[in-house]
Amino acid sequence: MMSSTISSTAFEISACNTSNTAISGSDSSTCNLTSNTWNTTMLPEPSYYPTYYRVIGTTFQGLIFLIGVLGNIMVVIVVTKNRSMLTPTNCYLVSLSIADLMVLIASVPNEVLSYFLLGDEWIWGRAGCIIFIFLQYLGINASSLSITAFTIERYIAICHPMKAQMVCTVNRAKKIIIGVWVFACLYCSPWLFLTKTVPIYYRGHEDVETCTFALSREHYLGYFFADLVLFYMFPLLLSCMLYGLIARILFTSEIPRNLVKGGNPPEDSLKSTNSSTRVQVVKMLAVVVALFATLWLPYRALVVYNSFAVNRYMEPWFLMFCKTMIFINSAINPILYNAMSVKFRRAFKRTLSCCQRQQCRRGPYFSDVVSTRFLPSTLNMATASCRMEKQQQV
Repeated sequence: MMSSTISSTAFEISACNTSNTAISGSDSSTCNLTSNTWNTTMLPEPSYYPTYYRVIGTTFQGLIFLIGVLGNIMVVIVVTKNRSMLTPTNCYLVSLSIADLMVLIASVPNEVLSYFLLGDEWIWGRAGCIIFIFLQYLGINASSLSITAFTIERYIAICHPMKAQMVCTVNRAKKIIIGVWVFACLYCSPWLFLTKTVPIYYRGHEDVETCTFALSREHYLGYFFADLVLFYMFPLLLSCMLYGLIARILFTSEIPRNLVKGGNPPEDSLKSTNSSTRVQVVKMLAVVVALFATLWLPYRALVVYNSFAVNRYMEPWFLMFCKTMIFINSAINPILYNAMSVKFRRAFKRTLSCCQRQQCRRGPYFSDVVSTRFLPSTLNMATASCRMEKQQQV
């Protein structure tokens, strides 16, 4: 299987190349047999994952998938449906959520399904092999670029406030996000031609195929290391440098200290609140970057090691651990927004509790689905809460 991706085709185990060249850890004598010389006594026995491995993988990764999909969808809804949430930083967070959704949808279902299939079996055909691998890489790279973009945006907004008035706008953020996705699509487009499906053979099974490399593995090393540098090392080094400069401005500036010494109290209070909000946002984004670095590290280290090792490290439990860490990275950001951002937390609660008001103002976009989760008494309380909130806003 393909050691560069994170789906059920994530790691090479027993696939054979149609050019009679072994590209995995399978027995070379078996791989070198052609369809005209098959001897059924030489075919490997069908192999499946143990039951406990299936249960653990399905439980943890299925739970991560549900939390991640629902959470990232909520981020997109909250930002797009609440005008007060439409800021440049939140636009980048929407882009990050969409990228994370793409990674989860293109990876987790296939990973869980692989636990119940034969060996390296791929059931979605050549088109599915191409599409799923492309979407995985697109989501991974777009998420990394989105993290880089909001880090630069926060740096300009805090360290160069005069320039930020013209540079850090919602319209410019939308244009940058479009550029991010166009670049990611172009960069990942070679994967539309670098994968294929080939038959694999097990005793007693016919018409089984796997998704694998279209070329020999050595041709992909440059691409793998370009990914490592462009979408992991460079974003992390840039983020560390920029967040260091941001921290120096926020935590060593004399402005917050001087607010209490005099001046107009309402204005001072407003400045203090704005400064506190900035610190809160920067802390949240810094944690996002730190988790991105930590959760991706096992997989990136494994790819580097296996690229040079004579005997690649393919221990199944560690492979599951690496992929699960990546899935957690794509699912955890909405939880961080709720835990570390008061504004996001209020917007999430408002979106969930005021579904009836959403229906009245904007039509039945999603209220029919959400309303089924509440009992009538809860809906009455939510309606009263929305009315009180509306009066307070007026």
